[in-house]
Amino acid sequence: MICIVVFLLTAQFLAESASVTWGRSMFLSYRQLSTTILTPGLDEAPFPSDLLSTKPVVTAERSIGLCKDLLIPVTNFHNEDKGFMVLSGDVFDLPIRKDIIHRVVRWQLAKRQEGTHSTKTISEVSGTGRKPWNQKGTGRARHGTLRGPQFRGGAIMHGPKPRSHAFKLNKKVRRLGLKIALSARAAEGKLLVFEDLEVPTHKTKNIANYVQQMENSKKLLLVDGGPINEKLKLATQNLHYVNVLPSIGLNVYSILLHDTLVMSRDAVNKIVERMNTPINR
Repeated sequence: MICIVVFLLTAQFLAESASVTWGRSMFLSYRQLSTTILTPGLDEAPFPSDLLSTKPVVTAERSIGLCKDLLIPVTNFHNEDKGFMVLSGDVFDLPIRKDIIHRVVRWQLAKRQEGTHSTKTISEVSGTGRKPWNQKGTGRARHGTLRGPQFRGGAIMHGPKPRSHAFKLNKKVRRLGLKIALSARAAEGKLLVFEDLEVPTHKTKNIANYVQQMENSKKLLLVDGGPINEKLKLATQNLHYVNVLPSIGLNVYSILLHDTLVMSRDAVNKIVERMNTPINR
């Protein structure tokens, strides 16, 4: 009888531990998803305002680089409240590493360098191939051609030739650099999330007025999920301090050139999906 009771208790304990393990694995797999939208649905009633506390809530200072999910408000160009969004901690809350940023920026600048510089060798310089004077008897130095590098208009020795300045950088390092750049902007409070980047008109003054209302923002980078809207493109093309990029073109150097980063909700989802995609070997 005692053996039967011990067997039943052991089976119950194993079942409970298995359920706890399954629940934890489901939570971790859910946490790997990019974002969560914290807005009421169409069929849900708004939260009663009389139940909300009117006392200010004091939050502790957030530690940076703990890979914790971030809760950020969602607005638009009219500063309207569009709910909240949870940013994935493994993309927007990584430890800041300047060495990785330095490596990625050097790789970007070297890769985009054209490398079209070219100088002429002795066989490419125009001029005669005749020996300028006799080898002996003139009292002058011995020369066989006037196209040598010691003469004016002559060749350039060991000069640059067209070549590629690009060098290899592992994909995981490039991806880590983009994550660190996004984490740096989020830690500084310079990352804004918009519901979308739709503008009512193509007039430049609307975007200019919005940037003037922002505090401590000198250069603004707008990132959308898909192709750039034509109205937004026309509204920002005359502003040297506002640039627009699709999510597929977001890079470390562009983020560092702008002190404020504005991303649409779709762009955040695309970036997180891109960061979580397995790297092709």
